[in-house]
Amino acid sequence: MRRGWKMALSGGLRCCRRVLSWVPVLVIVLVVLWSYYAYVFELCLVTVLSTAEKVIYLILYHAIFVFFAWTYWKSIFTLPQQPNQKFHLSYTDKERYENEERPEIQKQMLIDMAKKLPVYTRTGSGAVRFCDRCHLIKPDRCHHCSVCAMCVLKMDHHCPWVNNCIGFSNYKFFLQFLAYSVLYCLYIATTVFSYFIKYWRGELPSVRSKFHVLFLLFVACMFFVSLVILFGYHCWLVSRNKTTLEAFCTPVFTSGPEKNGFNLGFIKNIQQVFGDNKKLWLIPIGASPGDGHSFPMRSMNESQNPLLANEEPWEDNEDDNQVSTVITSHLLETQKK
Repeated sequence: MRRGWKMALSGGLRCCRRVLSWVPVLVIVLVVLWSYYAYVFELCLVTVLSTAEKVIYLILYHAIFVFFAWTYWKSIFTLPQQPNQKFHLSYTDKERYENEERPEIQKQMLIDMAKKLPVYTRTGSGAVRFCDRCHLIKPDRCHHCSVCAMCVLKMDHHCPWVNNCIGFSNYKFFLQFLAYSVLYCLYIATTVFSYFIKYWRGELPSVRSKFHVLFLLFVACMFFVSLVILFGYHCWLVSRNKTTLEAFCTPVFTSGPEKNGFNLGFIKNIQQVFGDNKKLWLIPIGASPGDGHSFPMRSMNESQNPLLANEEPWEDNEDDNQVSTVITSHLLETQKK
């Protein structure tokens, strides 16, 4: 009986949490709907007197608004991509792993399993990155999201304002959403500012539209400041080919920690998010290139560089010994003199 009550309570709490998780999205949607009403009706149709100015304002506003709403929709409803089946432990491997009580044997078992997978990152202690909740070996740049209760490929962060986990499948859309949000707020602020001044000076009659225009400028400026900071930060992350998690915690490779392990250069870093087709960089169509399970790394990129590949390899054994012998004999002769 108690167990039944506990299960029912747990299910009820999960349901409440799911409902409450949509509250931030609902707040954003309500603010956007109000801004649409205030700008289109109270500003353009009521306050602005020039017909030409009305037409220009409305055309530009709706062009920005469409892309803003489109990218926001894609950020919310593009599901996070999870690792495919080959990264999950088989039933037999799972049983062996769970029944093994010695940590060093478990560690070796994961190492043996990871040899068959394109996995090059490790934990801080050098062990294979394993998720004991999803029972899988984590691909590079993959992390477990406690809110979504799943492992997410190239996870950046969980964003409550879109009620979704931002990762490989929707990071491009999220960046576009930030860009169009900044543009949306900037456009509203710049076009409303002159009428804000007119209301402030009393050049326009004090009607209901005055409240909407004044508050519209305040809200646009407030959101613009916060969004431009967030967008600037993510632009810096893209230029370095980092995620938010990697910026706070340096990824560890088989060769050791390397904060620029995925940095391929400015242009290639951008292409890793937006793709090679520049025509689609501003349009929320198509995801980032690749499968999200493996990524080109700086070390591999340098080893495949034709300029570096043409260099003569160092003879580590005989040549180093000969050089050290010559230097030692030279120092001894110098001391005798």
